Amino acid sequence: MTMKINKYMEDKFMIMLTKLNGMEFALNDELIETISEMPDTTITMTNKNLYIVQESTHEVIDKIIDFRREVFRGLTNVK
Repeated sequence: MTMKINKYMEDKFMIMLTKLNGMEFALNDELIETISEMPDTTITMTNKNLYIVQESTHEVIDKIIDFRREVFRGLTNVK
């Protein structure tokens, strides 16, 4: 069974990446174990699943940093 991910869920809980075939997907950055370029950017998850993406290692890291900034920015606005 595949779960359809709506735009709200993508933007709020995961980073968006692009597979080599051009298909976008949402990835939980907290489960990333390693990111390497061999020459394609390959993301290894803690469960050993692999994802090969169009973005460079630096772009993936920038997306993670931006995502976490937004999360923490939201926490500072909680009353």
